[in-house]
Amino acid sequence: MRVALFATCVNDAIYPSTAVATVRLLERLGVTVDFPTAQTCCGQPQYNTGYRREAEPLVQRMSRAFEGYDYVVAPSGSCVAMVRDNYPRIARKARAEGRGDTLAEACASLVPRTYELTEFLVDVLGVTDVGAYFPHKVTYHPSCHGLRTLGLGERPRLLLQAVQGLELMELPGAEECCGFGGTFAVKIPDLSAAIGADKIRNSLSTGAGTLCGADNSCLMHLEGMLRRQGAPQRALHLVEILASTQEEPPA
Repeated sequence: MRVALFATCVNDAIYPSTAVATVRLLERLGVTVDFPTAQTCCGQPQYNTGYRREAEPLVQRMSRAFEGYDYVVAPSGSCVAMVRDNYPRIARKARAEGRGDTLAEACASLVPRTYELTEFLVDVLGVTDVGAYFPHKVTYHPSCHGLRTLGLGERPRLLLQAVQGLELMELPGAEECCGFGGTFAVKIPDLSAAIGADKIRNSLSTGAGTLCGADNSCLMHLEGMLRRQGAPQRALHLVEILASTQEEPPA
């Protein structure tokens, strides 16, 4: 099995510890992981802002970067959703505009092999107990892309429930958006902040010391709000919990 890590821009630029934790976890489970250095942005910011054609070269680049791997795994539901849900849309639109089938070929190669991390763990490796140790109270926020586009369902929760020492606290309004939404947070900041405030209020009500999720874009938004409030809670990517052991706790 040849597996490639799709680190994503947010993790590469801001949260490299998440990418490192992903590799550490997968290697602990016996998976050999490569990091193709040709990978760049998946094109989600361009596509979501209306620049579809500008995203097309990135579709091609992603396909080339991950060519030859059995699986492409990313610790990000939003970026995986971009590949699985929006790449085919981009290809269909390009074909309708008479610009050939190259994008369709790229999608046909890449899309079926691309997995969000919890999908890969549960569906491909067939594990829910990854040997993690995290003796803390944790609440879980399911991001919109993972929940609605990828249909991750109970996979993240099953993984968390199997972590030794972890007490999973139910998050009120868990399925509600955190308010980030990429450029939404920039274009409509007041509404974004109001939605985020509701999520933070619910999260703090659980008494958990850690708010976790599977998308660092959402967690970046929520962590910023927690810090500004001086709240006694931190935001942490789910994989950093899953990679944690008694010998190697998260930073």
